[in-house]
Amino acid sequence: MLAGKLYTLEQTLQEAADSATYRIVLNAQHPVFEGHFPGRPVVPGVTMMQTIQELLEGKLQQKVVLKKASQMKFLNMIDPNANPQVDVTIQHKEQEGEIKVTASLKFDVLTFMKFQGSFVTAS
Repeated sequence: MLAGKLYTLEQTLQEAADSATYRIVLNAQHPVFEGHFPGRPVVPGVTMMQTIQELLEGKLQQKVVLKKASQMKFLNMIDPNANPQVDVTIQHKEQEGEIKVTASLKFDVLTFMKFQGSFVTAS
């Protein structure tokens, strides 16, 4: 949904059976920044969450739905002009019919978002 429009997957930096780190490049010209916010673009939190979901779906090769967000911390704003590259790290494990996920969005020493929660397979 956002891939190829709001962001482009530049490369997979690390991949294992239960984790991966992806480098994405943000499109500062995307229309979402016209309203969020004109002259001072900031990546909306909901799009950060959608990016995690889309990258998780690609890793698992199946559609998923967010069931519960236990922790969602927005630590720094992402200005797509100042920080066009973002590294998204996702760790997951299946447990009791759910996909438990820990994820972060960061670049170098700057952490933008931390997430812990669970997804379920979309029906």
